[in-house]
Amino acid sequence: MNKEGIIQELKFKAVRSSGAGGQNVNKVSTKVELSFELEKSTNLSEIEKNRLLKKLAHKLTKEKELILQCEETRSQHKNKELVIKKFLKILETNLRVPKRRIKTKPTRSAIEKRLKSKKRAAQKKANRGKPDLD
Repeated sequence: MNKEGIIQELKFKAVRSSGAGGQNVNKVSTKVELSFELEKSTNLSEIEKNRLLKKLAHKLTKEKELILQCEETRSQHKNKELVIKKFLKILETNLRVPKRRIKTKPTRSAIEKRLKSKKRAAQKKANRGKPDLD
C-alpha cells in the first residue's frame, strides 16, 4: 500500500460544521469531508481492492466511494489531518490478513485434569441428596 499515492487520490470538501460555536460556526467551514473512490484507485492492487470492498461494504456508497467526516476541532487544517489519519487507520486495519489458526490437541494431562474435576463435581452433587437411613 502506497500511502503517499493514496493520499494524492483523496478528495476533500470543507463544509460548515453543525452544533454550538457562535459566529465561528456561521462564518467558517471547518468540517472536512474526505471522499475516496475505491475502484478508481491506482495505488491499490486488485486483491487489496477486493478485500476492502468486502470489509468496508457497509461504509461504502453505491458508487463504491468511502466518505469520512471530521469536525472535532475549530481548525480546518487540523480536521483535515485527523480525517486523513482516520482514513489510513481504516485502510491498514482492513487490509491486514488474519493469521490462520493452527488446530491443536489438548495434552493428556489437561484431559485427565478436566475429567478428574468433572468427577469431583459429580460426586459433590451426588452427596447433596438426602441420606439413606437403612
